[in-house]
Parts: sequence; structure tokens; C-alpha cells
Amino acid sequence: MNMREIYRKVARKHGVSVKEVKRDMQAAIEFAYNRAGRSEREKTVQKSVEHANGVPTVKELIAFAVGELREQEK
Repeated sequence: MNMREIYRKVARKHGVSVKEVKRDMQAAIEFAYNRAGRSEREKTVQKSVEHANGVPTVKELIAFAVGELREQEK
């Protein structure tokens, strides 16, 4: 299943548009990166995610997560 299909499936399940799904996912990432009281562990993991700007995009975060899962499988 590719990302386009996943976005569509989530959107259908929740009765919203794909645009809303993407927007809400990005908002959740931004919240996680900008909230006060993050633990040192959270900060360390967040710093390890490759991203072009201060907060990763949904695509960047998913690419990181997939890479981590593949490493764990080895």
C-alpha cells in the first residue's frame, strides 16, 4: 500500500478529505516538536530524524520510521 492509498483510507474512515488528513498529521508532528516539557529521550529521537527545516514533514517522518523498522528487522 502506498501513501496515497493510506491517506485515502484514513480520510474515508474518518469522513474527511485527504487534505485534512495531511494537515492534521503535520499539525500533530509540529505539536510534538514544539511542545514544552519534552523529555531528553524525545529530543534525541527528534534530532535524529532527517528534515530540511526545523520540523519534519509527514513524508520525512514516515521515511525515518520506515528506515528504523527496517533496521530492527536485520
